Amino acid sequence: MIPSRSELLKKAASTELWDIIVIGGGATGLGKALDAASRGYSTLLLEAHDFGKGTSSKSTKLIHGGVRYLRQGNVKMVMKALRERGRLLKNAPHIVGPLQFVVPCYKWWHKLWHGIGMKVYDALARSLGIAPSRWLDFDSTISLLPGITKAGLRGGVSYWDGQFDDARLLISLAQTTVLNRGIPLNYMKVVGLTTFNGRTTGVEAIDQESGTAYSFEGKVVINATGAFTDQIRHMDQPSAKGIMQAAQGIHLVLDASFLSEKTAVMVPGTDDGRVIFGVPWHGKVLLGTTDTPRDTVSLEPKALEEEIDYLLDHAGRYFSMKPRRSDVLSVYAGLRPLVKANKETKAISRDHTIEVSKTGLVTITGGKWTTYRQMGEDAVNRAEKVAGFARRKCLTRNMALFDGSTLRDEESQEPDLPLEGFPYSTADIERAIQFEWPVSLEDMMARRTRCLLLNAAHSKLASLKIAEQMARAFHWTDEKKQTEIEQYAELVSMYEVTKDV
Repeated sequence: MIPSRSELLKKAASTELWDIIVIGGGATGLGKALDAASRGYSTLLLEAHDFGKGTSSKSTKLIHGGVRYLRQGNVKMVMKALRERGRLLKNAPHIVGPLQFVVPCYKWWHKLWHGIGMKVYDALARSLGIAPSRWLDFDSTISLLPGITKAGLRGGVSYWDGQFDDARLLISLAQTTVLNRGIPLNYMKVVGLTTFNGRTTGVEAIDQESGTAYSFEGKVVINATGAFTDQIRHMDQPSAKGIMQAAQGIHLVLDASFLSEKTAVMVPGTDDGRVIFGVPWHGKVLLGTTDTPRDTVSLEPKALEEEIDYLLDHAGRYFSMKPRRSDVLSVYAGLRPLVKANKETKAISRDHTIEVSKTGLVTITGGKWTTYRQMGEDAVNRAEKVAGFARRKCLTRNMALFDGSTLRDEESQEPDLPLEGFPYSTADIERAIQFEWPVSLEDMMARRTRCLLLNAAHSKLASLKIAEQMARAFHWTDEKKQTEIEQYAELVSMYEVTKDV
């Protein structure tokens, strides 16, 4: 059985010394916590908000080798990502699955060029490949992408990659960590680091729910806070030079009729040399992404008007139905944690970097969703050295991740009714309440379900029903329930697009 948040907090508070403390509950942090816990280390993870509240729940929903990195000549990065893609397809088939992509070609030599490139991509995957790429004629391309522009189309190139639901994988990682005796806690904000004789020895944290302050001691502390990396580094060393350069990526959510219900499109030739994807997901199409440098970081970055126009403009060139602002069901923005470099962010590698400060604080940043597991292995290996532990074998390479959909609350009195307009039911909400540690209505609407991303406006109506269900389970007062509804409605406005003028 998966313990409740209060049970996890009680156990955390009663533990005098942890082997490893991880700060950050996104893909990077949870990957490290699972790796450490599965090696047998007593492991505590602290997340200031909800698991994946920041970047990790706002991705393109792809587990992929990175075709764009192949074009940049970063073969090592592509091979590493393809290897991890293969492992995730095997270890988490309940969340990660294969997806066919098509590169539409409007010049004959594009078809030859991209076809050869995809054959190299296949070769790099070796035995972990999903299916071979192939050249497509006009009719085959249209049959796979009925929404693509037909004028001038010479055919296309088909290849395969992986797709997933990022927030659902985060919950699976957290549950698997618990089953390996680790303790992941959301809404536990680290406000300071403790030191002794010049070494980092723990953290000071505040429970965002109760306001209670806690002090946790650990043999080694790992900073895995993504775009907020420098904030923790400055707690450790106020004069430390910042290493982060955030880059914002946005995605537009459209109806599947604009492209395809089953096949994704990859557009390699944008105005700024980026790659744009159109990806079928939960009955919709995700269109993204942008790459805009940002000097400040935020948990809820706002999509810029020029970013929205950029994606709609490029979609209009390749989709036979030209999407307008009024067609956008939702828009979401996330910040990629990039290590600073004197380059345009689209040219910076997504490979990760590990730093150990003079006090022994281990910081890991960079990377991407596909390689989270490898990042966890590398960071725990380094943490072992810092703490003076004897090396223990990493077990996550072939570890099946827990499938939470198998959980059932036998005492639940909730009827299993569909949530109108969304691929969820009241039983899904009840399971999340019981076993997935949601605290707020937003947690349920944005991450335990993906209603906010799938259709922002319609999710407000669904939130009323879900708020009732959560209020009964958590014994919310009417005032508390109304506050949650109002706060969620305010958030929804950030995910809606200003309509056409």
